[in-house]
Amino acid sequence: MRVLTGAARRLADADPDRDAEALTALNALFGTAGGVSGFVSVFVVSSTFAFAVAQRRREFALLRTAGATPGQLRRAVLVEALLVGALASAAGCALGAYAAPHLAALVVDGGLAPAWYRVGGAVWPYHVAFWTGLSVALAGASSAAWRAGRTPAVDALREVSVDPGRLPRARWVCGAVLLLTAAATLAYTLLTDPGDLLHRKTWVSRPLLLISGVAVLSPALVRPLARLLVRLPGVLGLLVRQNVLTGARRTASLAAPVLVTVALAGSLLGATATLGGARAAEVDRQTAADFVVTPADGTPFAPAALARLRRGPGAEVSATATTAVQTLEDGVALVAFPARAAEPGPLARTVRLPVTAGHLADLDDDAIVVTREWARHRVGERVRIWRGDGTPRTLRVVAVLATGTGGTGAYVTPANAPGAGVDRVDVRVRAGASAAAVARHLRTVEGVRLRTKAQWVRASWPAPNRTTRLGVLLVLGIALLYTGLSVANTALMATAARRTELTTLRLTGLTRAQILRLTALETLTAVALGAALGVLVTLTGLSGLTAALHLLGSPPALTVPWRPITWTTTACALLSLTATSTATARSLSGAGVGGGN
Repeated sequence: MRVLTGAARRLADADPDRDAEALTALNALFGTAGGVSGFVSVFVVSSTFAFAVAQRRREFALLRTAGATPGQLRRAVLVEALLVGALASAAGCALGAYAAPHLAALVVDGGLAPAWYRVGGAVWPYHVAFWTGLSVALAGASSAAWRAGRTPAVDALREVSVDPGRLPRARWVCGAVLLLTAAATLAYTLLTDPGDLLHRKTWVSRPLLLISGVAVLSPALVRPLARLLVRLPGVLGLLVRQNVLTGARRTASLAAPVLVTVALAGSLLGATATLGGARAAEVDRQTAADFVVTPADGTPFAPAALARLRRGPGAEVSATATTAVQTLEDGVALVAFPARAAEPGPLARTVRLPVTAGHLADLDDDAIVVTREWARHRVGERVRIWRGDGTPRTLRVVAVLATGTGGTGAYVTPANAPGAGVDRVDVRVRAGASAAAVARHLRTVEGVRLRTKAQWVRASWPAPNRTTRLGVLLVLGIALLYTGLSVANTALMATAARRTELTTLRLTGLTRAQILRLTALETLTAVALGAALGVLVTLTGLSGLTAALHLLGSPPALTVPWRPITWTTTACALLSLTATSTATARSLSGAGVGGGN
């Protein structure tokens, strides 16, 4: 007798490797979440330090006048980043130690991890987290430190408090390289392997290049976008427009994190919605049956129930079974493909498969229908396969189907799917027959679930389940929380630096309430500009995914998640308004009417 306990308990199950597969998927999910969070962290830290250095130009100019060298200024900024990064990383490790067990329980409850999954007492993850956080802080501050060291003494002292009208050449080059890289990689993928764009790792990582490129160039994009969109009435409206145009760097510093937040939410959620919509449109186009019947309990049909379904008056019945076939790729790897076993005649009358070569009617016991994923095989060639029960056969390719979203699969006859039970029956009403009579007969069969074509298509685009929502939360939630904090922090920094300007406005006759409304309108304008850029990035990224679906032969169905985008923009606006109003009120109460410095 062998007693199985702990993690070895899985060996008693029919599928003992499922826990290992679940952990592999969980590690990939955490890796994706960590990669997205790392990208957001570097971007946020970099933009925050860049804005801080821009605000401290006069301070650095005075230090240069007093004799400080460029190297000393760069080291001063890097040391600040080092100290802040060390404190923040230590705080993050403490919060991570507290939150990790709760996150582990969450992924177990959500079905992403086995029931025995727990957070261990290992120390190395905290070392990785601490030094990664420190590296992120230094990487984000490096470009700002270089700019601080280049601050000229005399020129900076002569400048007025207006943003420069041009973007630094290095920023133009960096933004152009990122955008060109995003465009080139997208074009290359569309030309070579458009199916790669349908994978989660691709539609999660690819938008980051586009987002970062637009974010880097945001100060140059904000000014023309503001001229086009900002049209507010009255004196306050005029002040808002001019402040946004002349303070493009300040506006962009708040619009950029909003851009990242909206673009991440729109790109990730829009990709899943677009793929779901394409799958539903694909099912709708391929289903020629009037009714689809499946077993109510999920098991194959009993022989008696299947016989009654076949005897339906005025109905063309096509019974199919789920199976799989394997083929040898590159002579070394055995690759499995989903397949369905069907009778050729009824199948051709109840489905409209996307045939790109050959004829579906030629399917017989010595033939197979494949998709374009089997790129090396053409109509008329013979291919060696392994059937669902593991027995080998050599079959002739009689038709090739478009790949689509990957749900089509191969087709064989029941003779090449031994042991596969029928789990789907497509029913088409013959000409002159009554659809109502056919439906009444189908409902009399016990243990079946009857759906119309429209109901079957809707069932092919289900609402995201808890596991899917949890996966999106892990990838997107942490990044959105981080950028939300960045929005609030940037709003506080931008408003606090305008104390003298706000006092001057007070002296010119504006009331306290008018100044609060002015700063609130400026904040909302910056958020709106960032959201507009985020929507533009989202539409561009989803257009690439739609183009890939078109090339794969699937009906394009670009779906923009307007509701999540609206909620994300609203959250950014509330955070920014709260931070701006708080900082403005404190500045006005601290400065008084006659104050200024």
